Amino acid sequence: MTRPAIYGLMAEFDSAEAITKAAHRAHEEGYHDMDAYTPFPIEEVIEAVSPRNTGVPFFVLIGGVLGASGGFFMQMYAMTIDYPLNIGGRPPNITGWPSFIPITFESGILLAAFAAVISLIALNGLPMPYHPVFNVPGFERASQDRFFLCIEATDTKFDRRRTREFLQSLQPRQITEVEP
Repeated sequence: MTRPAIYGLMAEFDSAEAITKAAHRAHEEGYHDMDAYTPFPIEEVIEAVSPRNTGVPFFVLIGGVLGASGGFFMQMYAMTIDYPLNIGGRPPNITGWPSFIPITFESGILLAAFAAVISLIALNGLPMPYHPVFNVPGFERASQDRFFLCIEATDTKFDRRRTREFLQSLQPRQITEVEP
């Protein structure tokens, strides 16, 4: 696969209302590979630009199932094979499984939490010391008072001329080509 000549087109807006309208219009037009950069979270913009399936819930489920089953079988092995003890009249076999529930639950939660953090970091591509949008003139104001919407060149609908015309129709402050 060849790399695109540009990373994407970025439009700069002055207000939260303007970027909210722009993000919704871009989503309605069929653009999916886009991102918004704002000085504070805007729920409507997040819903418009975020992908629907991030993959994190799948990894959390796998981590939780592996943690719970690992915790259960670790206890079962210890209590029935490795070091069987008669504690409180409980039999040293699988019929004593109710006593395994607290550790099974906790180990499932622990591995699910680890899976959530690790998959979140990995799927977001972190750590990311460099991103192409950092080179856009004036982008440092994204953390102060400017709002940016970037449509990436990897989008299936992306066409440099048509996407620029679409962004122009949103009446941004300016449009910049983002170099890779």
